Amino acid sequence: MRVIHGGVTLAAAAVVALSAAGAAAVAVAPVAQAGQRAQLQSQPSSFVGKFNAVTKIASTVPGNGDLNPYGVAVVKQSEGKLHSGDVLVSNFNNAANQQGTGTTIVQIAPNGKRTLFAGISAAHLPGACPGGVGLTTALTILNHGWVVVGSLPTKAGNPATSKAGCLLVLNSDGKVTETFSGHGINGPWDMTAAGIGGGVAQLFVTNVLNGTVAAGGKQTNHGTVLRLVVTTPAWGKPRLLANTVIGSGFPERTDPAALVIGPTGVGLGKNGILYVADTLRNRIAAIPFAQFRASSAGTGRTVSQNRALSGPLGLIIAPGGNVLTVNSGNGNLVEITPGGTQVAVKTLDKSGSPPGAGALFGLAVAPRGAGVYFVDDAVNTLNLLH
Repeated sequence: MRVIHGGVTLAAAAVVALSAAGAAAVAVAPVAQAGQRAQLQSQPSSFVGKFNAVTKIASTVPGNGDLNPYGVAVVKQSEGKLHSGDVLVSNFNNAANQQGTGTTIVQIAPNGKRTLFAGISAAHLPGACPGGVGLTTALTILNHGWVVVGSLPTKAGNPATSKAGCLLVLNSDGKVTETFSGHGINGPWDMTAAGIGGGVAQLFVTNVLNGTVAAGGKQTNHGTVLRLVVTTPAWGKPRLLANTVIGSGFPERTDPAALVIGPTGVGLGKNGILYVADTLRNRIAAIPFAQFRASSAGTGRTVSQNRALSGPLGLIIAPGGNVLTVNSGNGNLVEITPGGTQVAVKTLDKSGSPPGAGALFGLAVAPRGAGVYFVDDAVNTLNLLH
């Protein structure tokens, strides 16, 4: 673990204490056995098996015309402009549909009312964000209404111009108050978070620009997963305390259609296992001891691969502990047990050619487990599977 602000000892000590106390108790879920037959029909253990309807909640296009909704986060507690039960959605493209240039986060109520939570100007940031602003799937809400969103910016959507970007920290009124850059943050693509008490949280961030631009479209195996320890104060600004690379060696490359392809969705499951959507290898990986480990687990263990998976992108953990991931190749959502069994497949998007191609990114469990929110960037909408 690398401590950034050595003077802040209590939070860092809390992380060390967690590591010492918790590591021994963490058990790694068994991985799928070779040749295990995937059960694609709904099973009693399935969370999404009971959902069969898809309802459009609202368009995600704000007044400035931003397109390509990516990140999704449900507001759990009202604070400032944030209202409990609403959904935040980040946009990756501008009105000209240029990737890596979107600057807005919209807030959508369950009844479909859409408001602008934040419009972010690269010229008025409080800190460094190499390359500017292009909001990604990396979107989460921490205690006290702090919203963190990733930026992977480009010039006019050209993959060759992609820059490292940063994590932008907004207060509950939608104002950027801090930026986290450097320290291994290089093309933050998706993210999940976990509170660890004492006004401290952990961010788990996938990064997809480690050598991809220089490779000019060829695959390079340098994608990473970072664990960042940050403060979540009731007053003042969040601070970055420590960073650790807990996953590395994931395949990644730039792409003329998708801009960049690499490790995407992450979800922290039971027993401290971080699940990662390894898009190019068409698998779900597991990094054990994610909250405590002091070194990289490489590309982790393979939990599930192929079968119903087709370029997994967004990923979350369902109530009960199963993994939910959405495919870039066919518009389907796949539910997978911690042991690797694929227990349900649901079609979320039928548009495009082939159907659902590249349309699905962020998703989130609706309050009280009433369904799954997801974005469809082929038609720029927030939808609910219920």
